[in-house]
Amino acid sequence: VQLVESGGGLVQPGGSLRLSCAASGFTFSGYAMWWYRQAPGKERDLVAYINWSGSSTNYADSVKGRFTITRDNAKNTVYLQMNSLKPEDTAVYSCATYVVGIEYWGQGTQVTVSS
Repeated sequence: VQLVESGGGLVQPGGSLRLSCAASGFTFSGYAMWWYRQAPGKERDLVAYINWSGSSTNYADSVKGRFTITRDNAKNTVYLQMNSLKPEDTAVYSCATYVVGIEYWGQGTQVTVSS
């Protein structure tokens, strides 16, 4: 199982970014996916969840209405569209999944929101 995130960077407050997580090594279309984030000196927090088909999603209260998680099972990729970004969204964002009871993580991508 391999998860590779991309799309992070520096953005001004109010801006947007789209993160991608490319998955391989397992039957992507059969598994739920998660996005987490970890800010410096803080615990890792759940950001968003999407089920195997994309028909069910869930979000942390702090990102509801601003972030959207989607997936393309044909491309084995899950996305996180982040709009109206705030400085407090600054963190390393990682995707994760659980396959046969084992959790897998990507290496993370840095998102910095600053003017």
